Amino acid sequence: LQIVSALGGKAIAVISDEDKRQFCMDKGAVGVINRNDFDHWGRMPDTTSPEYGNFIKGARAFGKAIWDILGERKSPKIVFEHPGEATLPTSGFICDTGGMVVICAGTTGYNITMDLRYHWMMQKRFQGSHLANDEQSEAVNELLLAGKVDPCLSETYTFDEIGHAHQLMYKNKHPYGNMACLVNATETGQGAS
Repeated sequence: LQIVSALGGKAIAVISDEDKRQFCMDKGAVGVINRNDFDHWGRMPDTTSPEYGNFIKGARAFGKAIWDILGERKSPKIVFEHPGEATLPTSGFICDTGGMVVICAGTTGYNITMDLRYHWMMQKRFQGSHLANDEQSEAVNELLLAGKVDPCLSETYTFDEIGHAHQLMYKNKHPYGNMACLVNATETGQGAS
């Protein structure tokens, strides 16, 4: 959210927990959509089935929610996709003509179904990503050093608490933002400078 905002884009966050709304707004989102307000998620139905119409109706409603936030009928040029199986059919559908869906995970599953007509006829791209290459990482670090991006460090744990930090993530009980663990340090501030 912050990187998009720092570079002049308009980020819209998609949440599944209302408690995250203000956090996203504070980090630069121009608006937030709660995916629980829609019921078309999951494996896309076969394009010849009656259920496909319900999927399209839900995907269009989700796209309209984006337009409502932006105040104009403009679809996103870049969609950052994390859940995977449950949401990728919609991400591919709502992405603008010539746009790109960046896929960085598959937390709801790795098997996807898509209506490829919306992919090739509108010249959309799918890009896998694990974050950044060296040059891009350096550019983000420059934004951090310039104070334009907050690393959102919510909690720091000792090396012995790594198991606890993983358990928090497993149970989805971790604090918003990023967690860090100290390695070869007994307290914060002992890193290389």
